[in-house]
Amino acid sequence: MEKIAFVMTLLPGHAAEYKKRHDEIWPGLAAALRAAGVSDYSIFLEEESNKLFAVHKRTDDHDMDRLPLEPIVKKWWAFMADIMLTNADNSPVSTPIDMVFHLE
Repeated sequence: MEKIAFVMTLLPGHAAEYKKRHDEIWPGLAAALRAAGVSDYSIFLEEESNKLFAVHKRTDDHDMDRLPLEPIVKKWWAFMADIMLTNADNSPVSTPIDMVFHLE
């Protein structure tokens, strides 16, 4: 398993809606993430900056590269585009971050 993390940006004033949408995550989207090898996925919000910190594990043989091609992922991106920074294809603007410390 590999752990990866990235940062996204929530638009101001949308923290409650972001949480609500994720509390009600579509079963098909969760299934697509799991099928691609994603597990133990968490997203944290730093409210002062509206930065979303996401971290998850992925299997060594993950298939995450196919996720942007999945219709349910594209639909989710469009659903979320009104409350966060996105690219032209509605995918979240996301910046990978490197792990510099880990304690088990």
